[in-house]
Amino acid sequence: MKKVLVCGAGGFIGGHLVSKLKREGHWVRGVDIKSHEYTTTAADEFILGDLTEQKLVREVIDQPFDEVYQLAADMGGAGYIFTGENDANVMHNSASLNLNILYQAQLVGVKKIFYSSSACIYPAYNQEDPENPKCAEDSAYPAMPDSDYGWEKLFSERLYLAFNRNHGTNVRIARFHNIFGPEGTWTGGKEKSPAALCRKVAEATENGSIEVWGDGLQTRSFLYIDECLEAIERLMNADFIGPVNIGSEEMLSMNDLARKVMKIASKNLSIKNIPVPHTGVRGRNSDNKLIQQKLGWAPSRPLEEGLTHTYRWIAQQVDLAKNK
Repeated sequence: MKKVLVCGAGGFIGGHLVSKLKREGHWVRGVDIKSHEYTTTAADEFILGDLTEQKLVREVIDQPFDEVYQLAADMGGAGYIFTGENDANVMHNSASLNLNILYQAQLVGVKKIFYSSSACIYPAYNQEDPENPKCAEDSAYPAMPDSDYGWEKLFSERLYLAFNRNHGTNVRIARFHNIFGPEGTWTGGKEKSPAALCRKVAEATENGSIEVWGDGLQTRSFLYIDECLEAIERLMNADFIGPVNIGSEEMLSMNDLARKVMKIASKNLSIKNIPVPHTGVRGRNSDNKLIQQKLGWAPSRPLEEGLTHTYRWIAQQVDLAKNK
């Protein structure tokens, strides 16, 4: 049995990670600024608090945990990240909590710490062609992320690597590519595109339409939560620091993603593409050559399988919201 700390345990990935660690028999402390919205935490201890506050971090990281998973961040979907209105909070809050957590982890002798970076660190100039984006790990520099969220993630990657070089902190770094699944944010402006499209389809009436931001030709790949957790476990058990992509290479356009959700829902709907100021880069896809080489990992399920689970859960939430 390991003693484990999950920072961001009230979030989507963190909540699923806590449940997995508990199923495996570990003792888990969770911490987040909020409780999980959609499920009761499985953690042995759950501490509500703001990790940008040094005092709280000292209380939370009070022992040499076997593993710390740092998933906490000020984040959201395109509607949150690209307006420009949240840039100062995104950069200040996320950088502050990473500085606090990493310093305290090194101080108490945490044995291993995982940092969740993002595909948003990749340069915008390599993602202008929706059919051929370049997202290999070694393409991150010269740096030019398309959002301040990406810049902060890149800074924090360098922070963790510096602590590894200068203090011997045992770190692992993964760049997540659009992780999705049930029990995640599905409304309110911070939801990611799979959840937003599932909600729109669930709310739509037969022969109606749904809105897709931009021209809908921008491409992405999406990875189901269970696959993400398996890849994290492999990275933590390997002798490899990273950074490494954790994502799928099954790339498709936003319009095609919407059509997949419609098919799952068995709804005949049309797509209304609406202009918005920013939809992010034109193309993004996980390059999995390095993770295959280092960890022998690749996604084992098609996108449609995870999307089906996610749609059914979000459709239930839509029905519950209607009946309140």
